[in-house]
Parts: sequence; C-alpha cells; structure tokens
Amino acid sequence: MREVLLLCWRDTGHPQGGGSERYLEQVGAQLAARGVKVHLRTAGYAGAARRERIDGIEISRGGGRFTVYPRALAAMALGRMGVGPLRGVRPDAVIDTQNGIPFFARLATAAPTVVLVHHGHREQWPVAGRLVGRIGWWIESRLSPRLHRRNQYLTVSLPSAEELTGLGVTGTRIAVVRNGAEPVPAHLTAGDDTTRTAHPSMVVLSRLVPHKQIEDAMAAVAGLRPRIPGLHLDVIGDGWWADNLRTHAHELGIADAVTFHGHVGEDRKHELLSRAWVHVLPSRKEGWGLAVIEAAQHGVPTIGYRSSRGLTDSIVDGVTGVLVDDVTQLTAAAGDLLGNHEARTVLGEKARARAREFSWEQTGNGVYEVLSAVARGERVSGLVALAPAVQG
Repeated sequence: MREVLLLCWRDTGHPQGGGSERYLEQVGAQLAARGVKVHLRTAGYAGAARRERIDGIEISRGGGRFTVYPRALAAMALGRMGVGPLRGVRPDAVIDTQNGIPFFARLATAAPTVVLVHHGHREQWPVAGRLVGRIGWWIESRLSPRLHRRNQYLTVSLPSAEELTGLGVTGTRIAVVRNGAEPVPAHLTAGDDTTRTAHPSMVVLSRLVPHKQIEDAMAAVAGLRPRIPGLHLDVIGDGWWADNLRTHAHELGIADAVTFHGHVGEDRKHELLSRAWVHVLPSRKEGWGLAVIEAAQHGVPTIGYRSSRGLTDSIVDGVTGVLVDDVTQLTAAAGDLLGNHEARTVLGEKARARAREFSWEQTGNGVYEVLSAVARGERVSGLVALAPAVQG
C-alpha cells in the first residue's frame, strides 16, 4: 500500500465535525505512520486553510455542505489529468465516506473504492426537510448500494453491518473495524472515587444536533431532581442545536442544573468525564459510540438506547453499562445507578477494563488490512479482530 485518498464531507476541525471524522483522520494518521502517502479531500469552512498537513495527512479543502461532493469529484478527475488540488495523487485505494450520501468516487477514479459507512441515516433524514430527506434516503438506501454493488464496504460495528445487509449489500463485502480510543493523557488522573463530584452528576459527551436527543438526558434530570437533590448534568460538545437545548433547559426549570461546556480541549474533556457518576448517550442512532469508550476509560458506565443499534456493540448490557428502550426507562436506570455506588462502580470498572481493548493503532492496522486486500482485488468480510494493543 503506497498511497490512499480519503473522502469525507468534514474534518475534525469543522464546527460540526464529530466521531466519524475522527475515525477517518485517526486511520489516516496510522497509515501515514506506516509510510503510506495519505490525502484527505473535505469541505472548507470559515478560517480553514485550503491546503494543510496534519499528522502526516495532506488535507485539501473545497466546497460546502452539498458542493463538497461535486467539487471533490471534479478535483479527482482533474487530478488524473495533472491539474488541480489533487494533481499527482495516484491512490492505490480510495475510502469514500458515506455520511448519508457517498461521494461516488468510483465515477472519477480507476482506483478501487472502499465505502465507509458508520451507520444508516433513515431516522435522521427527516431533519433535512421532507424533500431533501426523501431524496437523501433514496440515494443512501437504493442508488448507493446499486452503484457500489461490487465495492468493498467498511463499517464500525456489527449492528451497522446488519443494517447494510438490510439495504442489499452482500455480507461477503462488509468488513467491520471498530473505533479505537486514545489513552487518558499521562498527566491526568483517570476517574475514581477521588475525582468524582461531591454531588450526584451525569454527563453527556456528544455533538449537539437533534438526533442525539440530549433533551432526553435533561428530561431524566428533571424527573430525578425531586428525589436526588443536587443532581447536575454536564453537557460536553457543541453544535447548531445548542441554543434550542438551552431554551429547553429553561422550559423544564432545570437551567441551574445543566452546564453547557461547549467544545472543549482533550484535557478538559477527560477532566469532566473523570468527575461524572454516570454517562448518558440518548442518541437516536449511533454507529458505535466513541463517547461510550471515552467515559469507560474513567470508570463511568453509559446508559443508552437499544434502538440506536451501534450502542448494542459498544455497551455490554448489564456488564459495562445499561441499554434501555425509552426516556422513562432511561430515567429509572439513571436513578438506580446514581443511588447505588456499588452497582455503578462494578459497571464502571468492567467498562474500564473493556476500554483497554481498543486503540487507534489497532483500528489503523485493521483498515490497512482491508485496504491492502482491496488493492489486490480481494474482499474482506466480518469483524477484523486484531490482537489487543498494549497500553500503559
């Protein structure tokens, strides 16, 4: 494997960047560390350089929310003719990230294409509006599987692989490489009884967008507050839905019990997680749920929705966290854990032990294995399980 091209609608510096972008860039950094030339084509945004090199990845930006797709295809086509931002790029494989809509890279490149899908977006498309939502879901569920009927697929969890088979993608072309996780910075203290808040506390680590359903976490706080005095919710993350959530907290009468921290640096993120008693992830849909593992690194168990699909892979129900079916059960589960130090400690320590199984090095190795096979004309299926990485 000599050279790869990564396509994604955003990068991690984008104001709306999230876990899927982090996955791709961490994979890119791991590939670059192996000596592979890595190029990332993504959208531009205010304050971003058109060209930049980060962690060994050559980043080229252009286009916006929708125009990023045709501009990337044009850059690829022009690059083959020796002009434009991707001139000279001759990838052995292309990763086409389908965040609802793929780039359809195979139309502009002769290199084998790997379609990266974190999860299906059927439940999220309505937010885009009725017409756009219907078109988007048709592209995702009908057009893309047909156009990519011979291409390799890559996803991050077994439930997401099942979703793809439900859309007609044959299982022999679906490889699963789970998310990694960075270790807690050595200069910080991992969560334990000495770092927890004196008052009962819940935390949410998420982008603030409608399908993450942060409202359900706030509803749980409102429901539990009368019997759990001092209960507080820390919301880590930012997004275009933030103002609506602040308004909702006031409407519930719990504005004083919720702190919106916005986007924070890595150190602050870990400090806030280490303080929490319970992590809640009420998302409507997750491909994997990286926040589950990051909370687990601090011995904090997660409560999430079974219907989100991906959380059934990242959470071992009743062992490393709790899966529930609705906001009423979420509230009850949170109340049970907040009121039972021993139970949440047992779940938290088992979650911490499982978190040690995941690393970005391991993820990068898995994706490298898939890309190498594709470059040879082969296909990979099932969970690409490598030996757990040793972490200090």
